[in-house]
Amino acid sequence: MIEKKDQPNIGILTFPIASDAGIHPISDLIDIFRPLSGHLHLIIGNTGYALFKENREIHTYKIEHRKGTNPFTRVVNYIWTQLKISLRLMKLRRNVDFYVFFIESQHLLIPMLTAKLLRKNVVLVLVASSSEISKAQKDMFSKFLKFLEQINHIFSDRILIFSERLIEAYGLEKHRTKVLIVPLGFLDFGKFKVRKRLRERDDLVGYIGRLSEEKGILNFVRAIPKVLEMKEDVKFLIGGDGHLRGKIEEYLKKRDLNDKVKIVGWIPHRSIPKYLNELKLLVVPSYTEAGPLITFEAMACGTLVLGSQVGMMSEILRDGKNGFVLENNSPSSIAKNVLKILIREDLSKISWNARKTVEKNFTYDSSLKRYESIFNDLLVTNTSGIRKKRVELDKALSRRKRAIL
Repeated sequence: MIEKKDQPNIGILTFPIASDAGIHPISDLIDIFRPLSGHLHLIIGNTGYALFKENREIHTYKIEHRKGTNPFTRVVNYIWTQLKISLRLMKLRRNVDFYVFFIESQHLLIPMLTAKLLRKNVVLVLVASSSEISKAQKDMFSKFLKFLEQINHIFSDRILIFSERLIEAYGLEKHRTKVLIVPLGFLDFGKFKVRKRLRERDDLVGYIGRLSEEKGILNFVRAIPKVLEMKEDVKFLIGGDGHLRGKIEEYLKKRDLNDKVKIVGWIPHRSIPKYLNELKLLVVPSYTEAGPLITFEAMACGTLVLGSQVGMMSEILRDGKNGFVLENNSPSSIAKNVLKILIREDLSKISWNARKTVEKNFTYDSSLKRYESIFNDLLVTNTSGIRKKRVELDKALSRRKRAIL
């Protein structure tokens, strides 16, 4: 463990969060960083600030952001928010040794340049690609976000990702020397555990996550009629919220599927284990992902997972061993695989293997040790520079004293 006197003061920077979707990953990061830091500073906004401001173990700073209703106001508000973040970095210049750019912050160029002008190291944690998400949503600014991300890749001192596969997915081939693989997070196995054995569960197939294009939720919904054509006793659950909810509800209503599909809305993180223990199969049909964590939370609960070959899923899921892998995330592929899985006779064994896999790979200790080694490296760099400056200052003071005498 880093010696107390050498513990760095760490700043965590996120783009202002409008929903509580990113709150749990930030909480996990704080839990890991707390024993590794002297003082922990969190720059956050909107919903995120309200949820962390009462935490007395960290210093929390509020940055508000309004998205804007048209392209012009979106750009103006986006730049204004970055300037506010940069002003906060300047105010904290004597209190923070290095910064960790976290959720939705990989495209924040102005704060990145400010941190570098203040001679602070910056660790960029790529939880997801904002530009890829924006592209999937057909946002006109997706290429601009991609450009900003690429510049920040250049200026960052370390880039942390959760899977070797993401190097190519995020275009990081040129930066391999500063790319490090870190754990996605850790699981509370006291909460995420098997409460209901798989053979006691109904044929309930679910999706839990953001209702947006990059998650592949529309493909999952369009697969439902195809499954019911062959196996009419299957039930479906959709947990989450997002701008596609209305479109999903309209699709289900037109096809008279409301009695087969239950939409429960956004699920608080504390309630997720309850829902996972009712599902027999969780489908994760994403186009782009870093993890996602819901995959491994499901495995901890003994829930079968059928996932795309993206992010960490491509490394953790072993088809037919501890889960199932989609050839592609088309509705027909999803339906075909769901039907094949539900008739297998070895599902309890696969469920048990899934639990053992995450017990091995998602512990708090493994996350703590990995980040500690990274911080030790940065601390050596920082302290060597600080010590050099102190030596130069001491020499200058000695010369001044001799001149006075």
